[in-house]
Amino acid sequence: MLPATGVRTTKLPAGEEVPVLGQGTWHLAEHPRRRKEEIAALRLGLELGMSLVDTAEMYADGAAEELVGEAISGRRDEVFLVSKVLPQNASRSGTIAACERSLRRLRTNRLDVYLLHWRGSIPLEETIDAFEALVDADKIRYWGVSNFDVNDMEEVVSIDGGSNVTTDQVLYNLTRRVIEYDLLPWCLERNIPIMAYSPIEQGRLLNHPQLQRIAARHNATPAEIALAWVLRVDECIAIPRAATPEHVRENRAAADLHLTKQDLDELDRASPPPTEPRPLEML
Repeated sequence: MLPATGVRTTKLPAGEEVPVLGQGTWHLAEHPRRRKEEIAALRLGLELGMSLVDTAEMYADGAAEELVGEAISGRRDEVFLVSKVLPQNASRSGTIAACERSLRRLRTNRLDVYLLHWRGSIPLEETIDAFEALVDADKIRYWGVSNFDVNDMEEVVSIDGGSNVTTDQVLYNLTRRVIEYDLLPWCLERNIPIMAYSPIEQGRLLNHPQLQRIAARHNATPAEIALAWVLRVDECIAIPRAATPEHVRENRAAADLHLTKQDLDELDRASPPPTEPRPLEML
């Protein structure tokens, strides 16, 4: 994979560097008339160094993967590609079959990271065994999980092969800070980066009064401040969605923002960090 020009990187447990600002695709490919613009947005993101692209078999029933496949056609080696298997498909044979389907939709022979989308009823041993088999077959390079709390992560690493977990993709933004109490420290202690989905709370943070005030101070937008806040954690990868080139440029600008101690203190007062454990939040 080519280096992500101009975007700071963080390291996976294996030592590989990936950009801390990527591109999400949840809710893309749901409106055919927007397809051309969404593909243009993804391609612009690659040009701006946001080479980590996150998708899932669930998104638009596979159509998001097909859209990504078209967007990265001829540019696969520029992309760090992430997708996910649904929990109901996560048996040993089901995971392998789901991965094959995702590869076909994405028009590639490999994923860089394959995640279990959330925990279901199938034993984790089966899913991890399938992940390891896919690594051995060169169908995926790394694997990880999504929406896993500390107890789930403890179970993962106790399973044979489970110590190879590469990331935990979770909901994390200024108003969704529960991971800071125990999950984030647990992962950072083990050099497992967090991948933050919905870092702008699907646009709801745009009206956050303190974000607006700080944005005015930086001559930026509330979305840029919200993303910069997530990126203040060196080992956190943010994957905001952008459906238009204009939105892509706004996201990219966040990677160059530096929030001051005053900014961070004000945001802590407006949206305090957790003081006790609470269940992991999901969208």
